[in-house]
Amino acid sequence: MSIDVRPSADAAAYLATDQLIWFGETSDADAEHMRLGLPEDQRFVADAPDGPEDLHSGIYGVRPMEVALPGGSVVPVAGLTWVGVHPDARRRGVLTAMMTDHLARTRAAGTALSVLHASEPGIYGRFGYGTAVLTHQVTLGRGTTFTAPELEGEVARISTHLATMADPGVTERMRACHLALAGDLPGTIVGSPDFYSLLALETPETLRGKEPRRILFARREGEDVGWVGLRREHKWSNARPSGSVTAGLLCAGPSARLALLRRLVDVDLTGSVKLENIGVDDPVHAWVGGPRGTGDLQTWDSTWVRLVDVGAAWSLRHYEDDCDVVVEVADRHAPWNAGRWRLSASSGTGTATRTDAEADVDLDVAVLGAGFLGHPVGGRLRAGLVREHRPGAYARLARSMRTLVAPEPSIGF
Repeated sequence: MSIDVRPSADAAAYLATDQLIWFGETSDADAEHMRLGLPEDQRFVADAPDGPEDLHSGIYGVRPMEVALPGGSVVPVAGLTWVGVHPDARRRGVLTAMMTDHLARTRAAGTALSVLHASEPGIYGRFGYGTAVLTHQVTLGRGTTFTAPELEGEVARISTHLATMADPGVTERMRACHLALAGDLPGTIVGSPDFYSLLALETPETLRGKEPRRILFARREGEDVGWVGLRREHKWSNARPSGSVTAGLLCAGPSARLALLRRLVDVDLTGSVKLENIGVDDPVHAWVGGPRGTGDLQTWDSTWVRLVDVGAAWSLRHYEDDCDVVVEVADRHAPWNAGRWRLSASSGTGTATRTDAEADVDLDVAVLGAGFLGHPVGGRLRAGLVREHRPGAYARLARSMRTLVAPEPSIGF
């Protein structure tokens, strides 16, 4: 079946297709969400010959974003989003056609990486994306004690200030601080200015019975050094205040992070704080004495990474261990990546070159994506997802990609 994938020329049809696919509550503000979320030239549609007449068979979009890589570099990435197939067009190759189109366009634009948040985890691995970051959802009780004796001097120099996210100038401050800190927090994804405006945009439907989204800034000597987005929910139980705080993305280094968390667990009229986006190696785990120091802890997948161009991507990041491994890469949807690569790292610098040498390791390109931000992938061999021809070769490759601290999760996009 021939499926036509092309840039969208009809914003109304694009939005209507999205609303049908995702079947959430629709409102007049949806068009504003689309405007802020997706540049006009980054909206794409797919039509099958026997697809629906009034809507598209499928749609996808790309957010212009940047990601912080191990070593501190911050590079452009294609933020794949708004992906969906019309219910009447499923199982006809529409998604495959759109993913193939996306990878080709991304490569043609000179962008080596594509990233996404997966609505369903079983979908994107088959298109070469690997789970590169895990995130924890952590619940803390009011008054939780954080123990960090070596940070107390720095924390004493930091003040915190509460604002409303939609206030003038706030989203600009959020982005500037996020970008300034990104190099120290590999895995951080920074969006365009419009993306932060989208975070602050709330419809009347969203605000039913809720307060506006707030933001807590950490400041030192008059400069923003961190922030966390939050919303409080007012509640009384047995004549006692038992409200809750839900905190989204937390952007801060260790001392600012500690100052923000201490403020969150001391909010009046509340009994609990839910941290929705905490990295696996976030210091909060050590500050409260481990997992049982929390009220609850759950683990989810966060950022998925796809190497669109293996040769270009490999040299972008820093490597903490040396390696020299010949890898047979399988890549059905980006055939320019398929074949043998000599993946090397020496003194932190990586090089990837084509080779005819015998392969030391066979793997799918998704394995490289899963490890690209520093997440450990050594267990893939034991799981039977990697084939090793030279004993120890995959261990060298996996160690070179792994970072001392697990990568930061990103906010859903």
